[in-house]
Amino acid sequence: MTTLEIHTDGGCRNNQLDENIGGWGAVLKFGEHEKLLKGGTVNTTNNRMELTALLKAMSALKKDKQDIEIYSDSSYLMECFRKKWYVNWEKNGWKTASKKQVENQDLWKPLIDLIKRHNVTFYRVKGHTNLNHPNTNTDKLFEKYQEWNGTDKSYEHFENAVIQNNLADMLANEAMDSIEINQIM
Repeated sequence: MTTLEIHTDGGCRNNQLDENIGGWGAVLKFGEHEKLLKGGTVNTTNNRMELTALLKAMSALKKDKQDIEIYSDSSYLMECFRKKWYVNWEKNGWKTASKKQVENQDLWKPLIDLIKRHNVTFYRVKGHTNLNHPNTNTDKLFEKYQEWNGTDKSYEHFENAVIQNNLADMLANEAMDSIEINQIM
């Protein structure tokens, strides 16, 4: 059975400011097939764009019970699913351990519902990595990838994850560029 790969990224120019532009990108790969998704909005946050990227990718799926590998450079997103923060959020009425309301519930709730329909494995990737830059220590980055994700994945697997994350990042940036152009023209 072929595993579906989903690579996502989100970004926000002027994050933390009242006026900003956010974008998200997702790459869905199933065997030889590939689907690219992107979008953006204004006055958002980086975390919202990271969540939106995965939510849009999961919403694009037509079948349940798929084997899926999800790749992201968002520690916020990865830690929630890998450490199952959402289980306690749901038990505690969507409050954090410090009794504060969980942020971005409007995205987390439908995303968690979609994730639960599938057999999902999460992989963390270091974002904004140029494997071809002469100053990039790819051996060290591969070690970090294995530290985050286990040692059963090859260097080629790591390399592909980085390349696809860069593509998702490019899509997010294209979406932000489009919003900026539309605001000017």
